[in-house]
Amino acid sequence: MKTSSKLLAALLFISSFSFGQDISQKIDSIIHDNYKKNPEVGISVGFINNNKESYTSYGNLNAESPMKINENSIFEIASITKILTSNLIAQAVMDHKIKLDDYIDGFLPKEYILQENLKNKIRISDLASHQSGLPDIDFAKLIEQDPQQPVNSVTAQTLAAIINNCSELKDYGKYRYSTIGYTLLGQILEKVYGKSYDDIIRAGMIKPLHMRNTLTKDFNVKNRTTAHNPDGGIQEFFKWNITAPAGLVKSNAADMVTFLKAVLNKETKVGKAAIIMEKIVYKDEKREMGLGLNIVTDDKNTIYMKSGDSMGQASIICYNRNKKWGIIILLDQRNSKMRQDLLNKIYDTVLK
Repeated sequence: MKTSSKLLAALLFISSFSFGQDISQKIDSIIHDNYKKNPEVGISVGFINNNKESYTSYGNLNAESPMKINENSIFEIASITKILTSNLIAQAVMDHKIKLDDYIDGFLPKEYILQENLKNKIRISDLASHQSGLPDIDFAKLIEQDPQQPVNSVTAQTLAAIINNCSELKDYGKYRYSTIGYTLLGQILEKVYGKSYDDIIRAGMIKPLHMRNTLTKDFNVKNRTTAHNPDGGIQEFFKWNITAPAGLVKSNAADMVTFLKAVLNKETKVGKAAIIMEKIVYKDEKREMGLGLNIVTDDKNTIYMKSGDSMGQASIICYNRNKKWGIIILLDQRNSKMRQDLLNKIYDTVLK
């Protein structure tokens, strides 16, 4: 029996469509089961598979609101902001504004004066892969002073004091997670483009990708979720300040899927920049790092991922370029274990 090419194409389309539906249903089942066990934690998940989007969400915007969380609900994406910043750094490389192996000295604001033995030591790629050796902000102390807005007191002057008083890069070349590193990357972008970080991320990502619900300074919107600390107490969203490039962007599942779609498309500027981000620039026995990306490889897959935790929310983003899928998980409570467990279960039972 002969099968026409048109019929074969139709059958293949139906098979692919059914497979996509099956994955989405399995992801929804995992998220629904988690919500039944943890009804106090609202959740929004976006998934893209071969350019097809799907979403699942559970919970309300807040305890008093009848409005349900959906793919348009606003969350703090926290340190996922760092991969937006590193994508902009990669775009600056493409624009011939910087090179990844440039030393940071000539790109810092004039308030920063590196001590003589630190000059021409730290490269832009070192900042982006958390191996600069620079001291970081003392978060524990800041949280004691202001548990709702701990980074509010961080200013250009306090950052300059930390950098200028640094006399030794004690662990240069070793991984140590750094907020200051990404704050400096934001300032480097401002220097080379002559614009604010807010203007740069709008021009380089938010506007061209039509990410209308990815918010910077103004996030007082009706569809904003409520943040909760690990004990369930209400937590304020972080206000915009100098540390914004390290973790202060707000967004939703729909916009982050839009970002993933651009990342997986090598023809977009964001996608071309993502290829640069995926190059390994740091490796030890525990991890491999690109520009802001954690890289996890097994015998079949290479996964790129980044997590984020504010004081009251948790998130994680992950994608597989070769298999053309990506996922974003957003929780309205700071619960890093839950978001990691969810990703692990989805990956191990559905995506692997």
